[in-house]
Amino acid sequence: MRNELKRRLKRGEQVYGSWITIESPLCTEWLSMLGLDYFVFDTEHSPLDIYQCQTLMQAMRGDSKTIPIVRPWWNDIVAIKRALDIGAYGVLVPWVNNKDQAEMAVKATRYPPEGLRGTGPRRAEYFDPEYYETVNDELLVICQIETKEAVTNIEEIVSVEGVDVSYIGPADLSASHGHLNDKSHPNVQKAIDRVYDATVAAGKATGIHMASGTSIRERMEKGYNFITISNDMNLLKKGAIDTLKELGLR
Repeated sequence: MRNELKRRLKRGEQVYGSWITIESPLCTEWLSMLGLDYFVFDTEHSPLDIYQCQTLMQAMRGDSKTIPIVRPWWNDIVAIKRALDIGAYGVLVPWVNNKDQAEMAVKATRYPPEGLRGTGPRRAEYFDPEYYETVNDELLVICQIETKEAVTNIEEIVSVEGVDVSYIGPADLSASHGHLNDKSHPNVQKAIDRVYDATVAAGKATGIHMASGTSIRERMEKGYNFITISNDMNLLKKGAIDTLKELGLR
């Protein structure tokens, strides 16, 4: 296994991706031809299950550079194991609030003796004879920061060996600060900046979910590394709206 996305992040480069929430292989087939660096298949808030994620991955074009990542429904060793066994190159783990939870997320991705992952990678090893020898070093572990507790503990979270990226979850973060869905609130923005600064100081990559209260361009200019620019539903909606406006129908 060779995870070029992880290498690029370690070099401090910026990468851009989309979340996948629609249960259609055509969606990932077409989007995988656009040059995005990654997809996050969301099994926490979308209706996707693990079987659908596998099917959507199989539909991705073989010549695509897009790397598949799964957001499991929880920081759960079985959920993470199943995501990796279908061929994900990493996991974006929700609701990581402290050092112990960050360590558990990493252990769930590692085979013994480094971790606790069960052995049975199925599709992940089908076309990779070096999977067992390389996977512990190549998988990408992204911890989602989405509570006041996580912000308070951010230095400890990003100090955990094996955590590659801190990733802002803006909706829950705003709710946790008492400003439900108000991502632009100064207190929420202050928390986001604290996560960014602590992550940079730890030498880890910084992640952000879409604009998170400001423009995506501003996040790019600030220096975020792992930037989600949209999701499949928003891209579909925007295309339809732009067409209707062009025809004077909206």
